[in-house]
Amino acid sequence: MPSRTTASRFASKSLARLLTVPPPTSDVTVERGLRVPMRDGVELVADHFVPDTPSPAGTILVRAPYGRRFPFSALYGSVYAARGYHVVFQSVRGTFGSGGDFMPMVHEVEDGADTVAWLRDQPWFTGSFATMGLSYLGFTQWALMMDPPPELKAAIVCVGPHDFSTATWGTGAFTVNDFLGWSDMVSHQEEPGRAKMLLRQARSNAVIRRAADEAPLGASGRTLLATGAPWWESWIAEPERDPVFWDRVRVGAALDRVEVPVLLIGGWQDLFLEQTLQQYAHLRDRGVPTALTVGSWTHSQVMTKGAPTVLRESLQWLDEHLAGRTVPPRARVRVDVHRSGWRELPDWPPATAEHTLYLQPAHRLSDVPAGADAPATRFTFDPADPTPTVGGRLLSPQGGYRDDSSLALRGDVADFTGEPLPEDLYVLGTPVVELEHGSDNPHCDVFVRLSEVDRNGVSHNVSDGFRRLAPGTTDSPKIVRLELDAIAHRFSAGSRVRVLVAGGSHPRFVRNLGTGEPVDTGTRMQPATHEIHHGKSKVVLPVGNSSTD
Repeated sequence: MPSRTTASRFASKSLARLLTVPPPTSDVTVERGLRVPMRDGVELVADHFVPDTPSPAGTILVRAPYGRRFPFSALYGSVYAARGYHVVFQSVRGTFGSGGDFMPMVHEVEDGADTVAWLRDQPWFTGSFATMGLSYLGFTQWALMMDPPPELKAAIVCVGPHDFSTATWGTGAFTVNDFLGWSDMVSHQEEPGRAKMLLRQARSNAVIRRAADEAPLGASGRTLLATGAPWWESWIAEPERDPVFWDRVRVGAALDRVEVPVLLIGGWQDLFLEQTLQQYAHLRDRGVPTALTVGSWTHSQVMTKGAPTVLRESLQWLDEHLAGRTVPPRARVRVDVHRSGWRELPDWPPATAEHTLYLQPAHRLSDVPAGADAPATRFTFDPADPTPTVGGRLLSPQGGYRDDSSLALRGDVADFTGEPLPEDLYVLGTPVVELEHGSDNPHCDVFVRLSEVDRNGVSHNVSDGFRRLAPGTTDSPKIVRLELDAIAHRFSAGSRVRVLVAGGSHPRFVRNLGTGEPVDTGTRMQPATHEIHHGKSKVVLPVGNSSTD
C-alpha cells in the first residue's frame, strides 16, 4: 500500500517568501509509491501530492528520471499542490523504483500515453491536466504531445529538447562534455550516500575531461561508465550509422500536433537554447497560444537563479489555462537583456538593424573591410593539445558567462578586437559570422566566439558558434557562415567587441582527430592549419536600442 505523509504548510510559506510568490492556500498530503501499469506489464512508481481542498484547481503531471525527493518534489510537487492542484510526480521507466530498464527518451511516448490512461481512472482526477518540468522533464512533455490527450489543457516546458539527435550531433560533432557527463551522473544517481554523490559531482568536470582526452573515445567513456549507461555506444556513434535508434529520440512532430497553450522558458547560456527558440517560432507560426521567457541562466541555474521567475510565471500560466482564473496579461516574450535587465517584447526576435564589423589583420575589428592585399591570419589546431572549452552553453558548473581572456593568448586561437564603444550597444537576436576560410587538412572544425572585453581588458563570453566542416570544402578559401547563439546582451560603453576563431572547443565538442576516423574508435591524430582571409570575413550584429522595441 502507498504511504501517506503531510507536507508542511510552514515550509510552503517559507518557500513562498523566499521566491516571492503568492502564499499557499491548502495543506498537502502526499501519497507515495503509487503503481502505474504500462502496456507491456511494467509498473512505474509515482507520488501523488493531494491538496486539502474541496475544489481543486486541476491536475499536473510531471514525469522525471531524477527521483521524487528534494529538490524536484519541492519545485514541482508540494508548491503547486499547496495552491490547489493535484500533482502526480512519476519516475520514468527504470529509475527510482519504476520497473523496466532506463533507455533515455526511448520509451517516453508510450509510457506517457499509458500514464494518462491510468490518470483518467483515478477517482480524484479533476478531468483536465497540465504538464510541466525542465530538461528531461520537458522531453517527456513533448513525447506526450506526439498524440495530445484531450484532457491536456496546458504545458510548461523549461529548457526541454524535442530532438535529442540535434542536441548531441547537431553541429556534426558529438557534445561529449554534456552527454558523457550526464550519462555518468545518471548512472550513479541512485547510489546511497548524499555526501558521496556531492563529492562525485564536485570532481565530475575533471573526470569527464580526462576521459574525453583519451582515444578512442568510445572505450575511454566505457571505462569511466563501467557497467552503467548502456546507451553510451549508441550515442557516440554518428547518427547515420543507426538512423532507427536516433528516430526514437526525436519527437519534433509534437510541434505540429499540439494545440494547447505552451509556456516556454529558456536560458541564454542553456545547452538547449536553440530548440527552445525553435519551439516558440514553430508554435507561434501555427497560431498556437505560446509565450517565451529567457533569462541569463545556464541549464542548472533555471532551478536556482531562475526559480522565482519560473515559479511565478508557471503559477500564472496554470491559473489562466488550467484553473480558468483571470490573471493579469503578460507579454508574449520576456527576455533578460544580459547586464541590462528584463524587457517585455511583442515577439522574438525583435526588429533590429545590422551592425557589421570586419576581421582585420593584427587582431583588429573594424567597421570597414580590409584591403585586398591584407595578409591572411593563420593558426594551427592540434588534436593532441586541443583548444579548451571556457564557459558557454554547457551542462556543467563550469558553463555560463566566464572570463575567457586566456583564449586570446593561445597560439591556436585567432582573436580580433574592436575599438572602445562610444555608447552602449544592445545586441538582440542571432549574430552571424562569415569567414573566408581554408585549411590544409580536409578534416577540421571551426569554432567562433563573440566576447565582450571590459575597460580593464578582461574578456567574457557572450555567444558561440561551431561546425564540423565537410571534407572537400576546405582545400581553398570558401565562405563559412555560422549563426551564433541567439543573445540579448548589452555591450557597455567603453567595452570592446571581440571575435575569437579556433579549430575546436574541447571537450564541449569532441575534438576533430584530423584523420576522418570515427569518433568512437579513432586513435590517429593530424593537426590542421587554418587560414582566415580578411577581405570578406565579418561579424554581423543585430542591434536594437535600450528599450528593445
